[in-house]
Amino acid sequence: MSTWITRLDAAGKGPRVAVKDLVDVEGVPTTAGSRAVERNAKPAERDAACLKGFRAAGARLMGKTNLHELAVLPLGINPWFGTPVNPLDAALIPGGSSSGSAVAVATDEADVAIGSDTGGSVRIPSACCGVSGLKTTFGRIPIDGVWPLAPSFDTVGPIARDFAGVTLGMQLLEPGFTPRETAARRIGRVRTTSLPEIEHAVDGALRAAEFEVVELDMPDWQEGNGAFTTIFLSETWETDHALAEQDPDGVGDDIKQLLQLAPVFAPMLEDGRKQLDAWRAKLLSLFDQVELLALPTLPMFPPRIDEIVGDPTPLVIDITRYTSIFNGAGTPCTAQPIPVKGSNLPASLQLVGPIGGEELLIPTAARIEAGIR
Repeated sequence: MSTWITRLDAAGKGPRVAVKDLVDVEGVPTTAGSRAVERNAKPAERDAACLKGFRAAGARLMGKTNLHELAVLPLGINPWFGTPVNPLDAALIPGGSSSGSAVAVATDEADVAIGSDTGGSVRIPSACCGVSGLKTTFGRIPIDGVWPLAPSFDTVGPIARDFAGVTLGMQLLEPGFTPRETAARRIGRVRTTSLPEIEHAVDGALRAAEFEVVELDMPDWQEGNGAFTTIFLSETWETDHALAEQDPDGVGDDIKQLLQLAPVFAPMLEDGRKQLDAWRAKLLSLFDQVELLALPTLPMFPPRIDEIVGDPTPLVIDITRYTSIFNGAGTPCTAQPIPVKGSNLPASLQLVGPIGGEELLIPTAARIEAGIR
């Protein structure tokens, strides 16, 4: 049952939907994957705003899915409700924080899953579990009724087995959503320090889809990631520190370790916001040259669960290296599996669009999907 925290009676004929247990569902407690929250949780008085289209479409809510506690970390491990099993290899992390959502669609227990993404929490589990996901433009999908993490970056988006499912998810989140009929033609290829075989897989997927590919230099990674980290940790502390202090036995050690870092960054918050604004402008200027950007979602393959010992901070930094920076920018991003020569595990390709670029991202990802089949 580690995929799900709460199963629901899902009678009907509409699409099967899994909802991350950060998102309020009327009549069901929201636990945020935390024992401390669960102990005092009461049934939600109303659905989160993002579920309005699901109800109107007659979607079947299959249940509320597990997650990395409080949506804080990208590993997907949960000490209270169990860890969802990665369907590609049970020894590997499922990725987080939307681990149960990715596993639910990967194992065909749902057609669409709703996840949240503050630093990669839709894209990372999608990458780890070999499915597809979409981080939406910041502010596009309402987050009223969604447990907060870092409000400057919190988004909600769909996860599905393929981009037909991702499209359905967007149409449920935003009734009337219509992807463009044609994919992008000119793609900016951003080089990273990912494993060489993953970099080669990205090149191969773009080549198979016959895009015009332009090599681009990314604005200073360190500047963007440093500003994101300062804001993220400061806001996460504001959101969660009281809970951890009031019920320390109900909050996992990994969460408490991360919260202890936050006071170091708090004095730099104002400068971090200015730095992020300057970096974001440089990133968005790249879209004057190309329609979309392409790079790996993860720089490595998913690590083994039994290799995570002690302080997970260095691993967290590594896993989120190429995802959280785009939460800082507010841009929409996809994640999709691509084959890697000589590997049983897929890599994951990340496409990044301009603000409000979901309509272009989805048909472009679908074209890549068709090219590698």
